[in-house]
Amino acid sequence: MYILDAGARFSAVRVSPVFNPSRRYFTVRATNLPFPKHQAKYHKELETAIDAVNRACRLCVDVKRSLFSSKEKILEKNDQTPVTIADFGVQALVSLELSKLFPSIPLVAEEDSLFLRANNLVSSVVSEVKAKASIGDDQLSDSDVLEAIDRGGKDAYTFCNKPATYWVLDPIDGTRGFLKGDDALYVVGLALVVDNEIVLGVMGCPNWTGDSSDGSTGTLMVSHIGCGTWSKRLQNVSGKVSGDWTRCFVDACDIVNKARFCIPESETWESLPLTGLFDARIDSDYLKHKEILLLPTCCGSLCKYLMVASGRASVFLLRTKTQRTIKAWDHAVGIICVHEAGGKVTDWEGDEINLEEDQSERRVIFPAGGVVVSNGSLHHQILEMISSASPTP
Repeated sequence: MYILDAGARFSAVRVSPVFNPSRRYFTVRATNLPFPKHQAKYHKELETAIDAVNRACRLCVDVKRSLFSSKEKILEKNDQTPVTIADFGVQALVSLELSKLFPSIPLVAEEDSLFLRANNLVSSVVSEVKAKASIGDDQLSDSDVLEAIDRGGKDAYTFCNKPATYWVLDPIDGTRGFLKGDDALYVVGLALVVDNEIVLGVMGCPNWTGDSSDGSTGTLMVSHIGCGTWSKRLQNVSGKVSGDWTRCFVDACDIVNKARFCIPESETWESLPLTGLFDARIDSDYLKHKEILLLPTCCGSLCKYLMVASGRASVFLLRTKTQRTIKAWDHAVGIICVHEAGGKVTDWEGDEINLEEDQSERRVIFPAGGVVVSNGSLHHQILEMISSASPTP
């Protein structure tokens, strides 16, 4: 169990999640899906997404092994967000795998190839993608890989015709953690949106330790509307299925000062509106009045959604600055995983996250105040506390 001083920055740690004996477990035999196909309207899309994310996670693991052997592997984009060969490789790989079966479904993703071309790193990305793609090496050219990346770029298309269905991909959420060279958490996240509703999601987290008794790492979390949220160990390097599917549920905590909180590593507890109501303490008496437990989870938002959906954390709070937008790919897959696990996600005013506000590109969302992700039982209490702590206009 980790307790963090509220004033401290989150460090890149390997999280050993808190075990909650009240969690309910349902395990099914290892198959492509954790539930019968007839129960899932989008089972073909989900199967393809699971395979693509598994391949992408294996690419990440392989790239990370050699990350510090060549400085060419580490880049810095103009917006100062670190990006690596893995980011581009994952986007290309997932784009290629999705387009094989669903060529007409557009992709909204983070990267485009202009920066890659400018840094003469095309061959490095192509090499990694060819090693993991289901398409044979001799069938993939440099142009194919670059076009696959740009299929999800901001200039690939416009949404003026408002397509009903599209994928949302975050190649690596938590790239700063990926670059630290340790066991910090990072996530490959993929979701499918239909008529402004997130209908399925897949998250792959290679460094997740979970409840594994054999010391293995890596988890795959999947969700389908109406079918729940499920997880199992990531496939190994050979691509073999690793273990059975387990049903995921949020925790049952209904008392705020006994809840386990996650906040962005860029924030401190004092920057959030609950700071006047609860303190974060580093001693073992955190269950006392006005003391809460903060879990150090690095980096990015999706691993924090994963924490809530799996019952390891009760609440994830994200504050947005005035008129600030946040990226859709940082939240889409996390939203459905939490919802289907029994939790709730809204903005700070209690409204559901609207993916349709950015009608031109579907790349950003505009949550009022920020995002509240909870186990559902605590949601109304948290919203009331935020409202009471916020200054009157």
